[in-house]
Amino acid sequence: MVDRRDVGSWLEGPGAVRERAEGDYPGRDLGLPESGPGSIARTGPRAIALVIDWALCSLIAAGLLGFSWGEPGAGSFKPLLVFVIENILLVGTLGMTVGHRIMGLMVLRVDGERAGLVPATIRTLLLALVLPAVIWDKDERGFHDRIARTMIVRTR
Repeated sequence: MVDRRDVGSWLEGPGAVRERAEGDYPGRDLGLPESGPGSIARTGPRAIALVIDWALCSLIAAGLLGFSWGEPGAGSFKPLLVFVIENILLVGTLGMTVGHRIMGLMVLRVDGERAGLVPATIRTLLLALVLPAVIWDKDERGFHDRIARTMIVRTR
């Protein structure tokens, strides 16, 4: 169940993310190291992984589903459908998508275990809505990760 404590840092606004006490860093409250393997993945590598995954899913949609960039209507959602399937299957089983693997990232539950299918499904469906992914807490986890009780960490 989600309560006010789960979304409290978002209600305080974006300034809450920038104002850190000395010695505070993303992932500290989750028991993660400040940097290196096992630390919270930063925005840059996560964004690059997303672009890699989106490009791959667009190519798959074009090859298998006949998607074309100028296609109007519901056909324009074909890359999103492939993206959702890719994320649920790969994050749910391997803990990472192709983009995550290339960028050295992994999705874990907050207890340190691999995400699994249920958290991966929750996370992916919220990620497909876009808005939850651009709302972060002080640990730089998107709302979709917070609700699914997951986090993206560095593997190298």
